[in-house]
Amino acid sequence: MSDLILTPNIKNADDFYAELLAAHEGLEKADSDALNARLVLVLANHIGDSTVLTDALRAAALTDS
Repeated sequence: MSDLILTPNIKNADDFYAELLAAHEGLEKADSDALNARLVLVLANHIGDSTVLTDALRAAALTDS
């Protein structure tokens, strides 16, 4: 496995969550989904390590929602 961090690691996580919610405020479902997709791609590009990204996909798929 890669160096994927699965423990809490975001400083001021509540503030980030509030920003995320605000970014979605007033959007239709399709626009909200598109924003999420763009955010995932921006963050994936920032990470840039295909092994980490594959591990993240697997971890997300295993997580109960």
